[in-house]
Amino acid sequence: MEPLTRRRFLTASLGGVAVLASAGAVAAYAVVLEPGYRLIVQEYRLSLPGWGERPPMTLCLLADPHCCEPWMPLSRLQGIVRLANSLQPDIQIVLGDLPAHHRFVSKRLPMTEVAAILAELDAPLGRFAVLGNHDWWDDLEVQRSGTGRPAIEGHLNRAGVPVLANAATLLPHGRDGIWLCGTDSMWAFRRRQGADDLRGTLAQISTDAPAILLAHEPDIFPSVPARISLTLSGHTHGGQVRVNGYSPMVPSAYGNRYAYGLVVEQARNLIVSGGLGCSMMPVRLGVPPELTLVHLA
Repeated sequence: MEPLTRRRFLTASLGGVAVLASAGAVAAYAVVLEPGYRLIVQEYRLSLPGWGERPPMTLCLLADPHCCEPWMPLSRLQGIVRLANSLQPDIQIVLGDLPAHHRFVSKRLPMTEVAAILAELDAPLGRFAVLGNHDWWDDLEVQRSGTGRPAIEGHLNRAGVPVLANAATLLPHGRDGIWLCGTDSMWAFRRRQGADDLRGTLAQISTDAPAILLAHEPDIFPSVPARISLTLSGHTHGGQVRVNGYSPMVPSAYGNRYAYGLVVEQARNLIVSGGLGCSMMPVRLGVPPELTLVHLA
């Protein structure tokens, strides 16, 4: 072993300092900059079977804002809504999880005010929402009783953002329209009991027009039939930490299979938005907050 000279000691010490400084910079980026300041528009372009002669359609997806201070204050949500409107989609979609519940929240925000901001979303074919597990978990009485509907649903409906709770609606687009369907959360209750009813939702489709399904959790996708042209989900946040297309932790029974992005299985299409906010920990790395823009033709 070579003797430890002063030069070698200083070189090793400076190297250690550089490593620590680099790790500190990454941590600061992941905790402060990426979750709190970055915002991208992630776009997808799909040709759906059965689209026929209908005009193209664009949907803007806002998933998982997890509104709270300091990570997603009302002012940041307002800026996101302004950007969503500037994209001029045909439909604005809110994919659930409005509140945040992690222990790093310094101030919870009134969901009435969050709903009022989301009501500013503008699109010619309207704005629609589905509920996520955190929307259900936010209502303690519903959680205790195991019955009823979460308060956030009422806030959204009264603000003019209709919630598709196991429901389907026919939108005027082209000769015979487009079906927009929404299932409720698969994790509605903390004991992992769901409020989703996929079969009942699809039973409301009464014509052969293309159908788009909104489902907060992507884990529903294996049960979605080929009748559905496209499934749109959130919930995973892309894993919040994603390196080289891999997320170490994903809140899904399927791991990375439905963690993020476009998934095609048996000619069926799923898009999982990376979402806007944070859950469990206020950290995002390699999967910045996003508005998801879906172009269909």
